[in-house]
Amino acid sequence: MKRLILTRHAKSSWDDPLTPDHDRDLNERGKAAAADLGQWLASRGYVPDEVLCSDALRTRKTFSGIAPALPGTPVLELKPSLYHAGPDVMMAVLKHGKGECVMMIGHNPGIAEFAHRLVSKTPISPEFRKYPTGATLVLDFAIDSWADVGFGQGVTVDFTVPREIAA
Repeated sequence: MKRLILTRHAKSSWDDPLTPDHDRDLNERGKAAAADLGQWLASRGYVPDEVLCSDALRTRKTFSGIAPALPGTPVLELKPSLYHAGPDVMMAVLKHGKGECVMMIGHNPGIAEFAHRLVSKTPISPEFRKYPTGATLVLDFAIDSWADVGFGQGVTVDFTVPREIAA
């Protein structure tokens, strides 16, 4: 059995229109949301041992906000190929995962489509279709190796968005 935590980066800042997209930071709401997501994950025992993260600043900062709430320190791998990746690229990256519980942090529209293609049954949340910033899906796969993961195999364990868990 393998578990995937699929998270879209938290809300990013648009304060400086000259900042290149890759270098946009989180805004204050995004920083708070990332911390809330970390608490939510830890409180439910959804603890990754490996994190596959786009190398964009906002995805890295999302993980930095989540990490303090997690017990232990997962292996963080920055993956430039996840920056605005589509589902096929995301799947190729996931197939090289090593952890029992892998977290992947990426961007829309690719991460939303990836989530939709992974699940065997769509979560009932109306937010799942939009996959807004901070959306987090937890899936289980009946596989022994990430090399065997495929679309339509994921069993939904949980799904949330930051506004549902904000204190």
